[in-house]
This record gives sequence, C-alpha cells and structure tokens, in this order.
Amino acid sequence: MASTTVPKAVLYHSPHSVWSSAVLLALEEKGYAEDEVDLKLVDLAKGENFSVSFLRLNLKGTVPTLVVPFKDSLSDDVESRYKAVTDPRAIVNLLDQSRSPLSRTRTTSTAPAPSLAPATVAFSTTSNALLDILHAEAVSPDALTLINARDSASLKTLASKILPQLVGRQKALKECISEAEAGKIQASEKVKKFWRDKEAEMAVLLAVLGAADKEESALDSDEKAKRAEFFAKATGAWNAVKDALVKVNKELIGPYALGDQLSLVDISLAAWVRSVVLLAGAAPGDDGSTAVGKLEGFVGIGLPKDFQVVDVRRQETAAVSKLGGFWDAMSERASWKKTFV
Repeated sequence: MASTTVPKAVLYHSPHSVWSSAVLLALEEKGYAEDEVDLKLVDLAKGENFSVSFLRLNLKGTVPTLVVPFKDSLSDDVESRYKAVTDPRAIVNLLDQSRSPLSRTRTTSTAPAPSLAPATVAFSTTSNALLDILHAEAVSPDALTLINARDSASLKTLASKILPQLVGRQKALKECISEAEAGKIQASEKVKKFWRDKEAEMAVLLAVLGAADKEESALDSDEKAKRAEFFAKATGAWNAVKDALVKVNKELIGPYALGDQLSLVDISLAAWVRSVVLLAGAAPGDDGSTAVGKLEGFVGIGLPKDFQVVDVRRQETAAVSKLGGFWDAMSERASWKKTFV
C-alpha cells in the first residue's frame, strides 16, 4: 500500500544515555522542526532496550538508535522502507548531511541549517582524532556511571543511586530468557545469548553493589575479591578519562574544538564532557572554571590555564583551561539549555 504521508525518522533515546544527548544537541543545532523526527523514550531501568521488538532494530540493545526511511522511499506514491542507524557518530553525521542546501530530504523547518562538517582536510583530521578519543569504549560515561566508585564510601553512594535501575534491568532480562525458554516469545539463539551475557554482567555488578553497605571486615573472601576488582576497574576507567582529557584539551583551539565555529566534534565533546564533569561531582550550573576544575581534582591533573575568557560581571579577562572555555561557550547555547533542562 502506498504511503499517504511523508515518512519520518524515529529516534529512540534515553535521558540516561550520553550519546542520546549528543543526538538531541545535533537536532537542535541543525534546526530540525519538532514534527520532523519522532522522539521515542526508551526506559533503560525497565529494560525496554532488551525487548525482542527493540533488538530487531538494534541487536546491541543500545540507544540512541535512529530509524530513517530510505531515500528512494520518500515520495508519497511508494511504500516507505526504513533502516536503523545505531552508531552515535554516524547518526550525528547523518543529521548534519540530511538538512543542508544540498540535501534532497524534505523539511518543514525554516530555521538555519549550518554545516557542522569541518571546513578543511586538516580540521577533518583533527576532528576525527578527537572523536576517536571521545567515543572509545574505555572512556564511555554510560559505562563509567555503573562503576563510579573507587572506595567503600563512594560505593555506598553509587549503590543508593543505581541499584534499583540495575535490579529492574536484571528482572527484564530474566523475564525475556524465561519467556523464550517457555516458548512464549520467539527469539533467535543469538538474541538468547545476548540476554544471557547481559544478565551475567548484571549479576556481577549487583553482587558488588548489593553488598555495598557491608564493611570490609564483614565481607567474605569472594566478596572482597569482587569489590577489589570493581575498584580496580573504576580506577582504570578514570585513568583512561584523565588521559583523554589531557589529549582533548591539548587539541582544542577554543572556544570550540576547531575555533570560533561549532562543528561535529563539539556535539560529541559537549555531551561527553558534561557527563564526566557531573560524575566527578560538579553541578550543572557551575561555570567552566569551576566545573572542569572539579573534574581535574577528581582525576588528579592540572590542565594548562591558557585560554582567555571575559568575566562580564567584573569586566576583566580570566585564564581558564580550553575545556573550561569550551564549557562556558557551550552552556550559553540554546541547544545546551534545551537538551540539558
């Protein structure tokens, strides 16, 4: 049956996903109208990303996932066909390319659609190098959120925050496995293995977080070993973040990654740095110097204060790190204010 309406993209996202926020930033910066993309919230705490219907779109069970119509099925006289884009970098690139003077994509928005692609080969090389750093699994804020504790006190705090979410995810996984084994739902062996692997990962996390209130002296040998392994993993992750911060800060030109104009890498950097800053104990309303300063203290580094910003209230300039200047520049943008309400 032929389509009677213009097919739209659908973005599956979660407020608890760092790369979901990057995609939302891109939508705002590119000026997409609200009616051009359907936004679908995925409740990660309830394990909605583990459902068979979601895994048909994205076998990795991750958000963001953008479902877009094929270009040759955009007209009203053909049946729409869709594909799912699951890589966050690819999603942001697609959104940049799909709304521009050169694109053939229909749009209802009249807002400006600035190109976010780097303007030169040199900038493109720098941009890709920075994106490789930010999107490395070793420095994933989403993964770090689950293990953000390096001592017993912070472990108790972490458990109080995320334990209910993890219990909900484990429950969803167990129900999926049980229903598949009972024949109530149809799932491939690949999907069943995915569920079992995820449930095993969740069990390891829950074993440590579930015992967070126990003093070290009250733990048995197995619990002590698991807690020590957990702390070592968290320390390793934050060390990777520290290395990434040094590299990123060195490459930034300021106030944005490639200078005065916002580009693709700034979308990812904004989402990433905000996440790690908050994980380090900073507040969303902190200025750049304060926010990045707390992050520096948390990971044990001192970034060069070689970027000049103007303090409007005092009518004077102040030296901050390039990342601090970047935070101030991004936090003033309408996209930041709308995405991170």
